Amino acid sequence: MSRIGKNPITIPEGVTVEIKDNIVTAKGKLGELTQEIDEISVKIEDGIITLERPSDVNIHKSKHGLYRALINNMIVGVSEGWTKELELVGVGYRASNQGQKLDLALGFSHNIVIDIAPEIKVETVSDKGKNPIVKLTSYDKQLVGQVAAKIRGFRRPEPYKGKGVKYVGEQLRRKAGKTA
Repeated sequence: MSRIGKNPITIPEGVTVEIKDNIVTAKGKLGELTQEIDEISVKIEDGIITLERPSDVNIHKSKHGLYRALINNMIVGVSEGWTKELELVGVGYRASNQGQKLDLALGFSHNIVIDIAPEIKVETVSDKGKNPIVKLTSYDKQLVGQVAAKIRGFRRPEPYKGKGVKYVGEQLRRKAGKTA
């Protein structure tokens, strides 16, 4: 049995969840998200969501845990929100934003300007003596992760000095350099 799929999801106050034609809709103070579900039955009873699968076939087992995790992420997103923080490590690496435009100086001959989706709130923190930090906040976990991965992909951290764009708290595998 799927350990994740068996866990029930409690609906917090201020969040409404509706199921209609295999589409789950979660509405909260931060926004509204929908997810289409197939082959798995979803039931709401007394503020608790449970998911059941029709058989123990491998595809049903995998979808059982997947849809439970997706619905849980939707509910947490519309009630609390998701945040990703990126740290720019390197001399001269800078970040600034004007509204939804993120301007990154990552050591290339030109600055990289990205238009961030309107669902994401972007914030840059540049303290003297510390690395610049880009904070991405939204109610959609998938969208935040995708945008953060795209930003990180412009200059991935290299293993010798650790320069590049990394997640805050990320442990990098470091290598020893040349030996004489």
